[in-house]
Amino acid sequence: MSESDVTRDGVQDTRPGRQAPTGAHAGRRRRRRGRGEQPMVPDAEFSSYYGKPVLNKPTWEPLDIAGYLYLGGLAGASSLLAAGAQATNRPGLAAPAKLGAAGAISLSLAALVHDLGRPARFLNMLRVLKPTSPMSVGSWLLTAYAPLTLTAAATQVAGRYRLLGSAATLGAAALGPAVATYTAVLLSDTAVPSWHEGYRELPFVFAGSAATAASGLALAAAPAAEAGPARRLAAFGAALELGAFRTMKRRMGLAAEPFEQGKSHLWLRAAELLTAGGAALALCSGRDRRLALAAGAALLTGSAALRFGVFHAGVASAEDPKYTVVPQRERLAARGR
Repeated sequence: MSESDVTRDGVQDTRPGRQAPTGAHAGRRRRRRGRGEQPMVPDAEFSSYYGKPVLNKPTWEPLDIAGYLYLGGLAGASSLLAAGAQATNRPGLAAPAKLGAAGAISLSLAALVHDLGRPARFLNMLRVLKPTSPMSVGSWLLTAYAPLTLTAAATQVAGRYRLLGSAATLGAAALGPAVATYTAVLLSDTAVPSWHEGYRELPFVFAGSAATAASGLALAAAPAAEAGPARRLAAFGAALELGAFRTMKRRMGLAAEPFEQGKSHLWLRAAELLTAGGAALALCSGRDRRLALAAGAALLTGSAALRFGVFHAGVASAEDPKYTVVPQRERLAARGR
């Protein structure tokens, strides 16, 4: 009988658990003695009542919502590119950027309404303006932005009312950055772990992705002689997207794990390769039309892949309880210290 088995009064302590080895130290004692004791507390299993997830996973359709995220970013950044091209007298670049913005925002709204089920649900979101709600602000933002892009595109096609078209182009460009990034705020405002924990960097990721998409469209459609701003925008957007995404994953800790697993990992790996490769091709394309087309296709596809990857990672994080439970426990422990 060792000293640890005796109380201060010299009496053996027979209470259960007093002699049970615990912790890493106990593991070493078990191996030395060869008794094969089992740990007193089993490993924690992250589950919930009746086997249901802690959170209800998003019920959005991937094609509708990931498409809505992608097309909104493409539209917002294209409006900025169109305004810059108009100001620097590049009509061959301004025209496809205006038409691309109008087409992208129309398809984005169609995807959103399709997911909602009927147009009346979108109109119901316009009954009030709630500044603290990203969904409410985003609905009003789209309502103001879409007519401006359609007006700019219509006057471009008609070749008339140039003053009205110029004003609409500038108005759309003023709202473009918000249109390109408000969806990141919308996702971060949910309880979905892999979206919520990225609230600091996700708007920058979406801004860079929107820039690469808009530059990709311009490279594919604009004359090479006028595509210089698109090439520079491609390089800037790729650097912003890839840099912000890596920073976000490092900071998020456990919540970044779904980005490296399953379907989302495949999407995001493809996005990284396509975006980096597309930006490199854009810088090397010069007046080579074939390189410009290849760069445009890679950038457009890479931007779409990023949105689908982020979407699927969020769904995966909502399905597994540990991405909700573990960070909560860590925050409580840190607060207690």
